[in-house]
Amino acid sequence: MTNVLKWLWDWVKSIAVALVVWFFLRTFLVEAFRIPSGSMENTLLVGDFLFVNKLLYGAEVPLIHKRLPPVREPVRGEILVFDSVEQEGLKVVKRLIGVPGDTLAMEGGALFRNGTKVDEPWVIKTDPTANADATGRAQMRRWQLDHYVGSDRDNYAPDLNNWGPIVVPQGSFFMMGDNRDGSYDGRYWGFLPRQNVRGRPLIVYFSYNPDTYKPLPFVTNVRWGRLFTLPH
Repeated sequence: MTNVLKWLWDWVKSIAVALVVWFFLRTFLVEAFRIPSGSMENTLLVGDFLFVNKLLYGAEVPLIHKRLPPVREPVRGEILVFDSVEQEGLKVVKRLIGVPGDTLAMEGGALFRNGTKVDEPWVIKTDPTANADATGRAQMRRWQLDHYVGSDRDNYAPDLNNWGPIVVPQGSFFMMGDNRDGSYDGRYWGFLPRQNVRGRPLIVYFSYNPDTYKPLPFVTNVRWGRLFTLPH
């Protein structure tokens, strides 16, 4: 009986240590994330599973809701995972387009930052005629007017591919999806508060195509070429 109890106690300790290590890793270092939409195609695809580096930008300490000091701040062009500004509990992934103080605008679908056209090799255009509906355009105008620095405020009418110039305020970022015609992003909902940033995608550890209907898609639809790739 004593040997059995000792064996059980050893197992309990092993499991407890494993849970503590798992909790520490998930809370402060890395967390798993699944891509649910096509807004970041072709950089990230629906069915990609990522590990997210949470330590880089300062992980949040549970219960007290304080952040650890970041290793560094996010820089333009990086892909970020963050808390949605509209839906509590929802994690979103987009690309960082503008940092505090940047003046941003789009003309005919081309992005301009501080007066210079930005080279964006990761962007795809799936529908050249795409535009926001009347409700979406009204939503854009409503938040952008407070940050608009153009000359014709009264007649300012932003749309999906023509808007600005606007200035990114302190403590905020401007985020957009790589699939510009199929992304619900900062153009609609505005600036991202710095405190909403959770991490940066580290590696695609698994990927499968959910649109191909075969038995056991997690096995038969694996995108082998995407496994262990680094999103950038």
